Amino acid sequence: MIETRPAGDTPVREARRGVLLQLVRPVARTVPWWALAAGGGLGLLAAAVPRLSGGEVTPWAGVTALRAAALCFALGAAFLLDDPARRSTAAVPVRRVLRHALRYALVLPPAAAWWTAAVLLVPQEARPPAGDVTLEAATTLALALAGAAYAVRRRGADRPGQAVSASLLTAAVLAPLLSPSDWSLFTAPGDPHWADGHGHWTLLLCGALLAAAVCCTEPVRRIHPVRRLRTRPEGPKGGSGGAAPRDGKGRGGGGESPRP
Repeated sequence: MIETRPAGDTPVREARRGVLLQLVRPVARTVPWWALAAGGGLGLLAAAVPRLSGGEVTPWAGVTALRAAALCFALGAAFLLDDPARRSTAAVPVRRVLRHALRYALVLPPAAAWWTAAVLLVPQEARPPAGDVTLEAATTLALALAGAAYAVRRRGADRPGQAVSASLLTAAVLAPLLSPSDWSLFTAPGDPHWADGHGHWTLLLCGALLAAAVCCTEPVRRIHPVRRLRTRPEGPKGGSGGAAPRDGKGRGGGGESPRP
């Protein structure tokens, strides 16, 4: 009986799929869970500050606590692509985009559960709209991952997390001061510019995701053409072109004929 195979299933794809499944456990061991746990723990502490304060919590305090929580988790996620063995794992028959996507897939479920807990820690009377504040958190996380992917692609860094987290923290401090006033990125719930500001957050999220997708691809290497060595053309009967054959006494044959 002849075994049928789906149209899009080729031996090469099956081999890559098998290698990808075999990479799940090694990649899970190399993920810096300690950095994610540290960032997540600080984020939950920041989200719980309004509830622990004991006083009346304003919407501004609630949204600020969630923004700080999202930043803490993004600082930990900036270490997600740290891999001291990157130069050896690059030889596997799986593209870089799939290896990075595998890391993202492993972290996505814990990140979603963590963010749900952070939102619920804020008192309900001060809790901002969940969809809008989740958009801000997703944008911050995407910026961290795009920065790490750029460092890996551009500089081949094995551990880009430290530099990316420092850059992200600096940008978070300077963004409220240097961002255009008409963008309204850091408004409070109830502000007339709240919806416009989150339209700009959407643009930032799309740009960060596009940058991360581009930086996850393999860099194109230019192949330099091989120069051919010039050789003298062969003359008749295997001799060098332009060279006169020599007689038995070592004299050139193109000169004066010998006397009888």
